[in-house]
Amino acid sequence: MLNIGNDWDEILAPLVNSELYASIRAFLKSEYSTQIIYPPMKDIFNAFKYTPYSSVKAVILGQDPYHGEGQAHGLCFSVKEGVKAPPSLVNIYKEIESDLGITPPKSGCLTKWAKQGVMLLNTTLTVREGKPNSHSKCGWQDFTDEVIKLLSGREEPMVFLLWGANARSKKKLIDQSKHLILESVHPSPLSVYGGFFGCKHFSKANQFLKSKNIEPIDWDLNE
Repeated sequence: MLNIGNDWDEILAPLVNSELYASIRAFLKSEYSTQIIYPPMKDIFNAFKYTPYSSVKAVILGQDPYHGEGQAHGLCFSVKEGVKAPPSLVNIYKEIESDLGITPPKSGCLTKWAKQGVMLLNTTLTVREGKPNSHSKCGWQDFTDEVIKLLSGREEPMVFLLWGANARSKKKLIDQSKHLILESVHPSPLSVYGGFFGCKHFSKANQFLKSKNIEPIDWDLNE
């Protein structure tokens, strides 16, 4: 049984008791016993552990975890302490600096955001080493679609940041009458100049939160 340790346990109970989740579990049991899989099993649900349902202010959707050793730890775009920030995260930091004047941090670990209410959710939660998208067909997409619907169904407004085609395809799952959707190309080096640089999503997210009398997010990760 999944045990997250906050209000997600009750919210996700119907999903966790479904045939879909049973199928994902069976697949993962085989994969973790025969392949090198990221993140470590204990970290798969960190996006939920760090950011309770009732605390979510913003949702950043990623695709699937980093597939190199020691990088992924269950939060999209984030890497463990001491690991070099990957190119997409470097570009996110550059946009924050341009938007808000915040100096890019040395750390690539985004747990400070997650603890403030930024849910860093990959649409696929696991991956084989060196094989991006290798778990994208195992059921995770359906699982996280249901999670996005649960977030959209919450009365309190939040901001959804959808970067790239994979994330933007989830727009149809979100109630735009309640929540703010901010869209752009992906921050990867291949697409970042197509509209991510200059999008000002971080200041726009905070402007929306303040307009709803919600404490804005401190995007500054420097100590």
